[in-house]
Amino acid sequence: MTDSPTMHFSMNKEENNPARDCIKLVCSSMIKKGYDPVSQFVGYIISGDPTYITSYKNSRAIITRIDRDELLEEFISEYIKSLSDY
Repeated sequence: MTDSPTMHFSMNKEENNPARDCIKLVCSSMIKKGYDPVSQFVGYIISGDPTYITSYKNSRAIITRIDRDELLEEFISEYIKSLSDY
């Protein structure tokens, strides 16, 4: 078995990050409506079903403007930054 080279994935790091802004707004709406943002975002990212996101403050329409892979990149990059060894 031969090892194949590791693929590189390059993210565009922007100062003005629409995914981050969207997550903040939608997260705030979910908390205000009594939903657990972690569970709701996981359901949305896995299924693609926007009904996991509340329609409060137009959050459902806002979240669907951002590709799910961009949202996932933002979640993972912020998680990795939070690790003390990174």
